[in-house]
Amino acid sequence: MIRVLLADDHAMFRSGMRALLDTQPDFTCVGEASDGREAVTETARLRPDVAVLDVRMPRLDGLAATEAILAAPGNDTRVLVLTTYDADEYVYRALRAGASGFLLKSLAPEELVAAMRVAARGDALIDPSVTRRLVAKFAAVLEPAAAEPPELARLTSREREVLLLLANACSNAEIARQLHVGEETVKTHVSRVLSKLGLPDRVHAVVYAYRHKLVPDERGA
Repeated sequence: MIRVLLADDHAMFRSGMRALLDTQPDFTCVGEASDGREAVTETARLRPDVAVLDVRMPRLDGLAATEAILAAPGNDTRVLVLTTYDADEYVYRALRAGASGFLLKSLAPEELVAAMRVAARGDALIDPSVTRRLVAKFAAVLEPAAAEPPELARLTSREREVLLLLANACSNAEIARQLHVGEETVKTHVSRVLSKLGLPDRVHAVVYAYRHKLVPDERGA
């Protein structure tokens, strides 16, 4: 079972999310929090697999709560950040803190459930509607890096294709369709790309691709 904590200052949203999770055989909602401080306290007490935090909460906002949760010694909870606001600075802070996802509340319910499963597996993702723009900007403020780092030579041509598709916010299903292979094959390729490049998850693979200028910017440079 994937144990989930829900943190949002709107009781109706928490109630709807709990009802959604109750329809899933592999989820259980172990707790709720109505503000950021309570989210930090309850995460430490309950140790859920995934904590879903709203950005805007009283007493302590969701980003500060994310930073506190993930900085706690011995923490093994993955954090998904939800928001109705498509704001660059939110994504930067979430990524820097180590959040496993940044998602808009407009996401379809089944996609949100899928995102929780992704986080529970130890992977990460950003809402596809904001990935390319925001990660490109995020990567732009990192230290300059060589366009062709030596570890790229470890990738096969197919693995490099997968890296570029990841950088364009493609899901495993979309990559499978474009490469005419099965999703299990894609998962294997993604795992090998991350391992060879020493990256923790697919979000960092996207940042890596932009940082090393493997993806053209919006002007085609």
